[in-house]
Formats: sequence, structure tokens, C-alpha cells
Amino acid sequence: MNITESSSNYDNLEQMSVGELLKGIHNEDKKILPAIEKVLPQIEKLVSEIVPRVKKGGRLFYVGAGTSGRLGILDASEIPPTFGVGYELVIGLIAGGDRAIRKAVESAEDDEDLSWKILEKYNINALDTVVGIAASGRTPYVIGAVKNARKHGILTGCITSNPDTLLAQNVDVAIEPIVGPEFVTGSTRMKSGTSQKLILNMITTALMIQLGRVKGNKMVNMQLTNEKLVMRGTKMIMDELGYPETKARRLLLLHGSVQKVLDTTAKR
Repeated sequence: MNITESSSNYDNLEQMSVGELLKGIHNEDKKILPAIEKVLPQIEKLVSEIVPRVKKGGRLFYVGAGTSGRLGILDASEIPPTFGVGYELVIGLIAGGDRAIRKAVESAEDDEDLSWKILEKYNINALDTVVGIAASGRTPYVIGAVKNARKHGILTGCITSNPDTLLAQNVDVAIEPIVGPEFVTGSTRMKSGTSQKLILNMITTALMIQLGRVKGNKMVNMQLTNEKLVMRGTKMIMDELGYPETKARRLLLLHGSVQKVLDTTAKR
């Protein structure tokens, strides 16, 4: 069933006022969270399978095309500065390569073999995980990645907005948030894309917490890439250890992360 290509619940959009358009989009967006709630067990299963693999040295690969590929790359790129891990832990791949992040690369998503060739360049192995992202669930580039990964004994998952797709049939854990037709027919950058973004947030955030990259509710391993983050880290140390601001800031800049300051203090 190709729900993502189904006709919108709204018509004559060009005749609507701005207020009517926004209300219609908002009403459709309200359907996203209930759809994700229904697939929480599948998200939990996937994350629970990923955690022990990553603890043994495995990596998480996101594979997608178009909007789905860009969302995977976005999520992967935000993990190192947020949680202080290397850029090789979560890797986003998009059909057409890096130039496809900004501009569409024609026909790149139609090559089913290309994605696996790229994954092989990363020396992909049985400790890794491959998650295919495709709203339609029928993108050859994405299907090829999970199909080949599964043949090699690699854990696979997917995020798609259509039920019973070829993509879902070729993974170990299928996550299928059915958000319904898009406000603009077929524009999966809208509800489908939003649901993908939320689920990707869940997967990596839960993974990082399970890996010990968060203390309490704080990002104690974040990279100190700007003054805002230095100030945030300084306040964390002040709250945790009761140090005055000057001392907390000095120790943070000396050791490079809140976690390292806490570890050093605990050893004394």
C-alpha cells in the first residue's frame, strides 16, 4: 500500500489563505506523534540490539536518498559534538554522495548495488548496524544496502512510512510509522520526514545514554566548540561540584570536558 503517494486530504491549496494553509499543515502534523507511539516497541528492539554491538566496537550506518539521506547525515553529524564521540561511530550515507546533500543527483537512488560497494569501503563487519531510511520503502539504493548487509550477518533496520514494503521485508527490525498522506501530495519531506527525524533522535540519543555519554540529564561529554557550550559546561561543574565559576571554567578548559573534570575530581 503506497500511502506516501496517496492524494492529500486537502485540495485547492492555491486558493487557501496563509492561515488556512498553516492550520491544514498543523492538523496533519498532529498525526505524527501517535504514529510514532505505535512503533516504540520496534524502536526499542532496534536500539537494544545496537547497544551491545557498539560497546564491542561496532558502528551505526544510516543509508538513504533525498530527504531521508539528508536526515540521516544530519543526525550522524550532530552526535560527535553533542556526545564527544568520534565521527566514525555514526555514519550517514546518501545516494549521490556528499554533493547530493544540497542538490539532487539524478538516478543515484536507482542503483541497488552502489550502496553496498560504498559500505564495503568502510570495512563493514558483523558488529555494525545498517539502518535504511526511505519514506516509500522501495528505494533501490536503500534496499540494496540492507539486503546485502543482512546476507553478511549484519544487523539491519529501517524507517519507512508505508506498510509491508520491500525494504521492511529485507531487515531484521522494521520501523513503520504510518503518518498518512502528505499535505502536499507525495511531499514526504513533510510528515514522513518529520517522523524520520524524531525516530533518528530517539535511536542515537538512547544509544549515547546507554553508552554512558550522559550523566543525570546533562551532556557531560559535549565538545567545547563555542562560548555558549563553555558556559554550559562551566555551569554543570558548578552545579555538580559546588565550585565557583572561575575555578569551574578553568578546570573545564584544562581537561576539555565536564566528564573528565568529574573523573579527575573523583580520583582525588
